[in-house]
Amino acid sequence: MKVEETTTILGVSFLTSGYYAALAKLRAGALMVVPAAPALATINEDLNYYEALKGSDFAIPDSGFMVLILRVFYGMSLDKLSGLKFLRSFLKEDELRKKNLLFLINPSETDNTINHNYLCGLGIKITAQDHYVAPIYSKEDIIDKELVRILEVRRPKYILINIGGGVQERLGYYLKIALSYKPGIICTGAAVSFLTGNQASIPRWADDYYFGWLFRCIDNPKLYVPRYISGLKLTYVMFNFRKLTK
Repeated sequence: MKVEETTTILGVSFLTSGYYAALAKLRAGALMVVPAAPALATINEDLNYYEALKGSDFAIPDSGFMVLILRVFYGMSLDKLSGLKFLRSFLKEDELRKKNLLFLINPSETDNTINHNYLCGLGIKITAQDHYVAPIYSKEDIIDKELVRILEVRRPKYILINIGGGVQERLGYYLKIALSYKPGIICTGAAVSFLTGNQASIPRWADDYYFGWLFRCIDNPKLYVPRYISGLKLTYVMFNFRKLTK
């Protein structure tokens, strides 16, 4: 069975029609989430995270493991579109060569500098004022009035959130509700760090053939091996939530 333009997986609306459909939605103003398998496996425990996923305008199928589960157990043929692949294409868009279109939310000042230099090297028009260092947010409700104030003044067309999974989605959902206008909110997390070299370099072929996780595990086994092992629980979660997949 070939899925149509969108499909519901675990109660979340996943876009299945590729990069340009995602870009069109973001241009119109939308919240895009990119849930990985380890994060998806927590939806029955982290209800705030799950609420943010369901409150997004759409998700893209980043998880190769989820795509395989859908193929084997649901007979659904879904093309993977990773956050990394999306970002590689997005950062080539000509419109980003104009001023005040892109705003980044980063985890640290170091990431601010690295990401700023990388984007400037691509010819993207971005200034130091187009970056924001995220504080450590509460595990419950996220409130960041200073970030909202800055965004209301600068009003960027796109907001690129580069902080960890499970938090970035909740922040994106908060901004979707709190802002008076509708930007394209992109929750691709660490993907930009793969491009800058701040994290493991993942070749295109590895991303295309579902081996991105392996390069991350080799680069930082203490962090990523346990994380991806925990992601195996997604099989159980998808069976348990099977009525919300169609």
